[in-house]
Amino acid sequence: MPKTIVITGASDGIGAAAARQLTQKGHTVVIVGRTLAKTQTIAAELGADYFIADFARLDDVRRLATDLAERYPTIDVLANNAGGVFGDPAPTVDGFEKTFQVNHLAPFLLTTLLMPTLEHSHATVIQTASDAARISGKLVMGDLNNTAGRSPTRAYGDAKLANILFTSELQRRYGRRGVAAAAFHPGTVATNFASDTSSRAMRFVYSNPLIRRLITTADGGAAQLVWLASTTPILDWNPGTYYEKGRTAQKVNPQVTSLALAAELWEASARMVSLDTAPER
Repeated sequence: MPKTIVITGASDGIGAAAARQLTQKGHTVVIVGRTLAKTQTIAAELGADYFIADFARLDDVRRLATDLAERYPTIDVLANNAGGVFGDPAPTVDGFEKTFQVNHLAPFLLTTLLMPTLEHSHATVIQTASDAARISGKLVMGDLNNTAGRSPTRAYGDAKLANILFTSELQRRYGRRGVAAAAFHPGTVATNFASDTSSRAMRFVYSNPLIRRLITTADGGAAQLVWLASTTPILDWNPGTYYEKGRTAQKVNPQVTSLALAAELWEASARMVSLDTAPER
């Protein structure tokens, strides 16, 4: 059955690749991007609706949630795919570390604001995470903005770890109401993802032409997103799970298993984005 699928970060990289593949499968894809020209181009190619939002501005996210809820009474899949790693340590206009806001706080806010629609739709919510959560992530609840010893790599690992914890807590709170959540690692993908970072290692990996020949293509990186979006939770995959290569990830950051940390992160995130109260359990 065709689905209505909202993909953020869909103007480029694995988001655009997933949008193409899902459109070919007959689904209605809604494109969300930051840059108007790039977003219009992929939307025109696919004959899709599009919205513009900069996740470094939470007011853009609030406006996006309102516009999506008004336009689409049913959203079968919300793919929180927008993200990146940023070198500039200056906070966003909202006062938060940019990598943490763009990768975690903004999708957290979008998802929670859309929750009435997502519950009504018995929707799937997908987080594009990363094995950086295991390699460099170490959440410190008293310093989610990474003011102590910040590096682009650490900030990105923390944000991706937050994606996985958000997935498990979302499933715990809303699974009985028909919402299914999943996170996945797309692999090291040859995209422009790290173009804004000051991390020399990341820039080398993602920009070196020889290495780019050996790592995953955007189509390959999009495969798990397409799988999770187009199949049936419980029947085809286990909700609340973090996937790598189409299977439950075997190696994870030890913090991933902490239900208490996941709940604490949810409450802290709700306060940071000025939700009056965290959604009910």
